[in-house]
Amino acid sequence: MLVDDEPPAVPHRRLQPGTLVIASHNEGKVREIRALLAPYGIEPVSAASLDIPEPVETGTTFFANAELKARFSADLAGIVALADDSGLCVDALGGDPGVYTADWAETPNGRDWTMAMEKVESALAAADPDAGRDAHFVSVLSLCWPDGHVESFEGRAEGHLVWPPRGTIGFGYDPMFMPNGYDQTFAELDPAEKNRISHRAAAFAKLVAACLAP
Repeated sequence: MLVDDEPPAVPHRRLQPGTLVIASHNEGKVREIRALLAPYGIEPVSAASLDIPEPVETGTTFFANAELKARFSADLAGIVALADDSGLCVDALGGDPGVYTADWAETPNGRDWTMAMEKVESALAAADPDAGRDAHFVSVLSLCWPDGHVESFEGRAEGHLVWPPRGTIGFGYDPMFMPNGYDQTFAELDPAEKNRISHRAAAFAKLVAACLAP
């Protein structure tokens, strides 16, 4: 299992109101990050709307890939960029799919998340039945300024996997992930509630405390 070591701490920098590029082409991620930023006077635009391509994710950790994407967009856009790298880590699978979460969905015609969930379920069926179905989502949010200053924040959401998938509101692996303390999957929860308890929300709370709180 890959160990996602947190990079050394850097002095925090205030994020000022204004335009920020969300370094993602994933509409679900962009929608969630936009909602999280709404109260802070930030005007987010997506990388896709600026015709910024998606860089090749060569990192082997969530931190490395989040920072790579943030640096890429900040450099091309000339403004602050916020990137997310996130994934599903299944205990019985040694942390897989982990940093390769999106790769499990890749097809010649794009990403197929139904297929990806089926892959996870098949892998679980072949694993030790006593290993259980515990899993967690990880999100690393990286802020990068045009001068190269980067700050990154990790959040987690603990839960377990259900089958068959349930719900249509979320994206990715949301229909098979049930957070601890709930009887609904991420794809069944009201988006406002998911945004309150998700791995991305946990990472964003750390970002707010460091870069946005008065």
